[in-house]
Amino acid sequence: MTWIKICGITSLEDARLAADAGADALGFVFYARSPRRVNVRTVSEIIRGLASDLETVGVFVDEKLNTMIDVAKTSGLKAIQWHQTDLGKPHTPGANQQGSLTGYRLGTLKMYYALRAQGLTWEVSEFPLPLPTIFLDSGTAKHPGGTGKTFDWSEAAPLVANMSKDVRVVVAGGLNAENVATAIRRLHPWGVDVCSGVEAKHGKKDPAKLRAFIQAVREADKVA
Repeated sequence: MTWIKICGITSLEDARLAADAGADALGFVFYARSPRRVNVRTVSEIIRGLASDLETVGVFVDEKLNTMIDVAKTSGLKAIQWHQTDLGKPHTPGANQQGSLTGYRLGTLKMYYALRAQGLTWEVSEFPLPLPTIFLDSGTAKHPGGTGKTFDWSEAAPLVANMSKDVRVVVAGGLNAENVATAIRRLHPWGVDVCSGVEAKHGKKDPAKLRAFIQAVREADKVA
């Protein structure tokens, strides 16, 4: 089945809504410029109210590795999602910092990478270290994610197919209940990541949209 992450969670109510609807993971945005930004205290309180088997992911943009680890461990997160806005050269957030990235897991903490799909020409082999999972988003350098816009799926299909030989690819950017089946059919991703497509407003989920999105993914899985 397609892995589903609901991002931009800001409250326990929305976290439980997503979990009850069948989400596999929840995303919490720590990027200072995001209208969905949360802090360590809020995330800690939310996570304490959730089932232990639900994956919780902290979303960061161009942040230092040690800072992300500290935030994740203090909050109780299970994974880090790191957005690199500079597409000029593939690198890792820990390239010049102390800390083990063996297998791209820091202890029990998972490490995910998020990149802008459009304009991306790298091969997976060009990354300094092996990557298990890469998120492809439609963001820009100014707005790394949560734009509500899709990238060109037809143009990106060869890239996704090639990357999928070596890593798990998660598609993000502009997804909603009406178009996610098309994205799955065209790109065959390992997972999908949605934020604005299931919102009533920034930082507040719409129950009907959220349930419809997850249902659409599961229906697409049946014919994939």
